[in-house]
Amino acid sequence: MKETQTRKPEAEIASYIGKVLRDKFGKGPESVFVTISLPFISVYIRNFFSPIEQALMDQKEANTIQNTRALLMESLRVEIKAYIQVITGVEIKEFYYDWNIANKTGAFLAIAAQDKNSKNVAQKFKGKDAVDLKIKDISQEVQKAPEHIESYRMNDRLMLVIREGILVKIEKELIRQGYEKILKTTKRILEKSYLHDNEFEKILNQKVTEIFVDWDFDLDKSAIWFILNGETEKH
Repeated sequence: MKETQTRKPEAEIASYIGKVLRDKFGKGPESVFVTISLPFISVYIRNFFSPIEQALMDQKEANTIQNTRALLMESLRVEIKAYIQVITGVEIKEFYYDWNIANKTGAFLAIAAQDKNSKNVAQKFKGKDAVDLKIKDISQEVQKAPEHIESYRMNDRLMLVIREGILVKIEKELIRQGYEKILKTTKRILEKSYLHDNEFEKILNQKVTEIFVDWDFDLDKSAIWFILNGETEKH
């Protein structure tokens, strides 16, 4: 019998995401980096921009690009979640994503369901308390302090922050009235301006090269990715 070589799940997921983005957008990313530390599966995408999007960017139509990607991602997120479940063997309960159009980058985050006996990714790291406090202060300034914050060092080049209980009453009403897209766009612009203007680099003793943020309004949760020191280990 011919022996088959099994690739790591990180490589399988990276290859699949590159292909599905190429099929949907006409041009795939230059590279896809996948980090798995259950319950988190984080994806970082670099140099992802189609010729049509470049033409729109030249016309200063960044919002059009964001809106088009958001529409396509509504269907893609279902496919990506299903594929990750098959490869990892875990049920994916949450999925977040964000794009940095100017840098031609993007990030996805899948969060697996956990049973009572499962172990979470290690949470303790140098500067964790200061990171959580800074996130709380920023959240308080732009909306309200989260009911719960947890920060995680996935590796030396990726930190995740998960917030719960962050929506104020007026935001909940805007969502109920159907203004979810406008609210998310506004919150993204506002929060990133604060997240980039802070002391995270001093706390972590590393350069923060990119920040992504997304929300699940139904769960009243938010995910923040900090990409540190530029390069990420490639699978």
